[in-house]
Amino acid sequence: MTPYARRGVHGQTVEALAHRVLSGQIPEGATLDMAALQSELDVSLTALRESLKVLAAKGMVDARQKRGTFVRPRSDWNLLDADVLRWQFAESSGSGVDLAMLRNLGEVRGIVEPAAVRLAAERRTDTDLEALEAALTAIGEEAGASHAVQADLAFHRALLAATHNELLERMEMVIESGLALRDQLVHSAPHSEDPVPSHRAVLDAVRDRDADAAERAMRALLDQATRDLDKISSPHAPESADGSTEQKGGQAP
Repeated sequence: MTPYARRGVHGQTVEALAHRVLSGQIPEGATLDMAALQSELDVSLTALRESLKVLAAKGMVDARQKRGTFVRPRSDWNLLDADVLRWQFAESSGSGVDLAMLRNLGEVRGIVEPAAVRLAAERRTDTDLEALEAALTAIGEEAGASHAVQADLAFHRALLAATHNELLERMEMVIESGLALRDQLVHSAPHSEDPVPSHRAVLDAVRDRDADAAERAMRALLDQATRDLDKISSPHAPESADGSTEQKGGQAP
């Protein structure tokens, strides 16, 4: 999905407004000062209102007579919207990465992807296998973190496409932004695990049309993803015998 910032003045205004809401510069419940925003963003009132309609459609703002336009509570936001997810992760950087959101994403993946890969094993076509093989080849190439991120996204996108279920294919929009950030962190970190074997196991099971093996392989892949995230959040914690990261007291985070 093309970020709004690349869509001209309208898109840049949407991104700027989203940043202010997500960062808390305009807190939940606050009424927007339209005149001040118009001046600060150097846009027309019409352009400002049109941009706010985008946020309104995502549940982030609303307008009422006598009150004006205000920021709605986070509980009202469409958190599964691809743009809202991307904006949330865009607010995270360095030590400020929203690990809670990444863990939430991991739980969603743990529900969706093992079931999806079962369907992929049953329904995959030769074209699907070619797409998966190409993505896996790209994952194995040492061409930098950005390349690795895009290759991993391509692999998981191809798996969802191999289900031939339109709704599952759209789950790509839900997980892509957070997965991209997680991958960027993991592939930029030293001593991260080689992702090729776990992805190869998934592909081999899908190729063999073995749904049970595909599900097991996907769960193993997701377990590895959790370990990688644990290493990022607790880089100095020792590993237990099963490879999971331990904190003081021997408990995983």
